[in-house]
Amino acid sequence: MGVVEVNSMELDEDIQMMCESKAEEFRLIGYEHVTGKDIWNCVSSKYAKEGIPPLFKLVNDILSLKVTSFMNFMTMSAYRGATFD
Repeated sequence: MGVVEVNSMELDEDIQMMCESKAEEFRLIGYEHVTGKDIWNCVSSKYAKEGIPPLFKLVNDILSLKVTSFMNFMTMSAYRGATFD
C-alpha cells in the first residue's frame, strides 16, 4: 500500500463535511441550531495551546464528539463571550 497524497483543499472540505455531518446528527436529536462551524470550534478549542493534532486524532475527535461535551463547550463559550468568526 503506497502513500496517498491529499491536497489541503480536499482535506479542508472533508473535515468540513465531517463537522456538518456531526452537526446534522445533533440537529436530529433536538439541537436544531448547531452548525458545522460550532462543531469545529468545539473540537479545535482543546488544541488551542498545542496546535492542531495529527489528522487521525482530529477525525476521531469529530466523530466521537458527544452532546454533553458539545453543550459544555457552548455554555463556557457563552459565558466567556463569542469565540466564533
